[in-house]
Amino acid sequence: MKLARRRFVQLAASAATLPAVPRIASAQAYPAKPIHLIVAFAPAGASDIIARIIGPALSERLGQQIVIENKAGAGGNLGTEFTVRAAPDGYTIAMVGGFNAINATLYDKLSFVFSRDIAPIASIARMPNVMEVNPAFPAHTVPEFIAYAKANPARINFASGGTGSPTHMVGELFKMMTGIKMVHLPYRGAGPALIDVLSGQVEVIFATLPSSIGHIRGGKLRPPAVTLASRSDALPDVPAMREFVAGYDAGDWYGVGAPKDTPVEIVGRLNREINAILADPKTKARMADLGMTVQISDTPADYGKFIAEETEKWSKVVKFSGAKPD
Repeated sequence: MKLARRRFVQLAASAATLPAVPRIASAQAYPAKPIHLIVAFAPAGASDIIARIIGPALSERLGQQIVIENKAGAGGNLGTEFTVRAAPDGYTIAMVGGFNAINATLYDKLSFVFSRDIAPIASIARMPNVMEVNPAFPAHTVPEFIAYAKANPARINFASGGTGSPTHMVGELFKMMTGIKMVHLPYRGAGPALIDVLSGQVEVIFATLPSSIGHIRGGKLRPPAVTLASRSDALPDVPAMREFVAGYDAGDWYGVGAPKDTPVEIVGRLNREINAILADPKTKARMADLGMTVQISDTPADYGKFIAEETEKWSKVVKFSGAKPD
């Protein structure tokens, strides 16, 4: 009787470990088939371009095809939700970024919690925005702009690519940290917004660097500052906003995530392979050509910490702005 009971306990203990065995085995064999990389925006956007730089290199390192799928909609939430609902097996991963950190507060009825439901894999790059004014605007520097805005409250209009977009929130952070009042004018896309600043109908925009660097170099826009904590190699003579506004650091960022509960072995493998790609001088040069700076996270946990910090920061800015989705 005692022998039978002991055998039952042994079998029960063995059975309890069975669910873990296929996960471990699948992680060791990974990848055994193509991997789908979800981009939550339409082709030709920054996330898509980065995916098409990283994808082929990752495919070569892993020995499996990286299939890029564009699932645009709802400000990036559609593609993120698709990823969240996918099997946590490493065969569905996604481009994630600053839009996720903003959307976490901007949308109050999401069916997922980004910081909880996405496993961070690796950071890829950061891209500065540039504070840009029409050349006819009287202020040439950030201190002059702040002084002018305080002397003329709510008389400066700032354009963005839409309510809740990074170009909107970067401007709201500037308002929040300087105490100035500006009127936000949302457009249906950054292109139309930029056109009205170029024509002088709107005074200022916090545009992405790639979208406007040609206008800056051509003298059609004047850049008082870039928005990251340090100057951009693409515009070395343009000051960083932090040189005038202590602690200011804003811009878009891009990385890769997976559904939560994806095996840590798979997440770690992907992190190492992506980091190796980013360390390649050719990759750094291609990112620099886009006005971006490679940002490597040593571990998935490091990237997770960065995401948490960004989500908290933009939560405060969204609440300050009172923004609601269009």
